[in-house]
Amino acid sequence: MAIKPATTTATDDATTTSSDPILHLLRILPFSVLRPPRLRLKLPTLTLPTPTTTLSLLLLTYFLVVSGVVYDVIVEPPGIGSTQDPSTGAVRPVVFLSGRVNGQYIIEGLSSGFMFLLAGLGIVLMDLSLDKNRDKNVRVSYGVTGVSALVIGYVMSMLFIRIKIPGYLR
Repeated sequence: MAIKPATTTATDDATTTSSDPILHLLRILPFSVLRPPRLRLKLPTLTLPTPTTTLSLLLLTYFLVVSGVVYDVIVEPPGIGSTQDPSTGAVRPVVFLSGRVNGQYIIEGLSSGFMFLLAGLGIVLMDLSLDKNRDKNVRVSYGVTGVSALVIGYVMSMLFIRIKIPGYLR
């Protein structure tokens, strides 16, 4: 019992086994007179991006995602807010939309996203400080810079949360 290959389709069978003479002439006649041209086309070569370019694009994407750019595009909040001082009547700029967890001003999102990015870069620098092939001074500077960036990012993020949600973790 022979099994027919699955690569042939119904249209292939209809054109090859057709007994229509006009279809046969249309398939054979043009190719008996014409020759396909000999094209010497070069395929385009795509090179991979460098690791630095890849890391930069990943960090930019991470920054845009955690900053809430999609929210900013959909909701279109103002850049910064303003509030009136009850005692003097002066209008003061406000960066954080206090009391609303699910809302933000544009500057609030960008500054929070930068702090998250700073803490992430601190982790990357601390990882680079573990490389035994680097000079000791370079490893120490990577470690100190990484720990500093992580601590600054964490402390500032917690400060932002306390400004946004009064009485949080107290």
